[in-house]
Amino acid sequence: MLKYFKKSLKKFKEAGPADPWFLFSAIALLLIGLVMLSSASAVISYNEFANTYHYFFKQLVAVIIGFFAFMIFYFVDYRVWRKLAIWSLFASIILLILVFIPGLRADYGTSRSWIVIFGQSFQPAELVKFTYLIYLATWLEAKKGQLHKFGSGIFPFIFSLCIISSLMMAQPDFGTLFIILFSSFVAFFVAGGNLSHILITFLIGLLGLGLLLYIGTSYRSDRFLCYQDPNYSNQNECYQISQSLIAVGSGSWLGRGLGESRQKFMYLPELWGDSIFPIIAEEIGFIFSSLLIVLFGILFYRGLKIARYAPDVYGTALAVGIVAWLFIQTFLNIGGMINLIPMTGVPLPFISAGGSSILALAMAIGILANISKHTRYAKKK
Repeated sequence: MLKYFKKSLKKFKEAGPADPWFLFSAIALLLIGLVMLSSASAVISYNEFANTYHYFFKQLVAVIIGFFAFMIFYFVDYRVWRKLAIWSLFASIILLILVFIPGLRADYGTSRSWIVIFGQSFQPAELVKFTYLIYLATWLEAKKGQLHKFGSGIFPFIFSLCIISSLMMAQPDFGTLFIILFSSFVAFFVAGGNLSHILITFLIGLLGLGLLLYIGTSYRSDRFLCYQDPNYSNQNECYQISQSLIAVGSGSWLGRGLGESRQKFMYLPELWGDSIFPIIAEEIGFIFSSLLIVLFGILFYRGLKIARYAPDVYGTALAVGIVAWLFIQTFLNIGGMINLIPMTGVPLPFISAGGSSILALAMAIGILANISKHTRYAKKK
């Protein structure tokens, strides 16, 4: 394996420059996230830890660790990771199994999505978003030209995805599961998957989702009821979305001012995580919140350009899968917070607190930046 890393460093020097707009948008989002997290979490940090900057410093440590992860995936040629594809699949499965092991697992709310190692919490599913895509992109390249067939395309694809999905549903973590499903299907389609097979699978999935909503745990159906009418139970089941809409609405066009949020005074739950966007909208207003969304748009656009001009199917599938993951997670978070869609409880990429999320994002951005160095438009410069 060492010789592959040596070759990759040589290819790194010979390749073109990384996409500057892609890197700029990612870094800008990360810096904005640190500023807004410092403001949003100040009250609860002081209330729980007698330290106004507790969540900020914790996130800063995660960013520093993430930087080293980014550098590894940025400097190492992205094709090297194909050699570890099957191990990436095994790692994905093992990571999801860890949350069921007594002594490691940590129960938060209604799900078992976290483990605790040396007193630090970690969410394995965040890394699975990345490790499974490494395996999937490698498999898609190996099956190039056969993906339109049922036996060699959609069937084995669904088989591996069902293993991951069953472990995710057992936690349960439906928000993260949807992100993995969406990014995987997008990568499968772009690599040459049969659209009719995808649509049939999608319809079957919708039927399964309906059964889960109306036969399964009641809190999932409550989220749909709150989506239809936030006043359905605004002091109980719909409390979070009600407080979120109050925060967004009170921000108006220009906001109350940085640090001037009222909802962060213990009104809005999870404001350092899932609910950070309403605090941003309250403090900096609609106009500047829209500029934040524009930054995400630049990131997605440049990521898709990297995918389009990647030199092989593996690079294209991996790049488009990562962009699909970032897009759908951003949409689920912001859409849920403004009641455009039912709430799913997923963090806002680059902005929400979470070391697991930052680590996975750093790896993903690093490998996308490396792919961009090998694109046709980079080599022309």
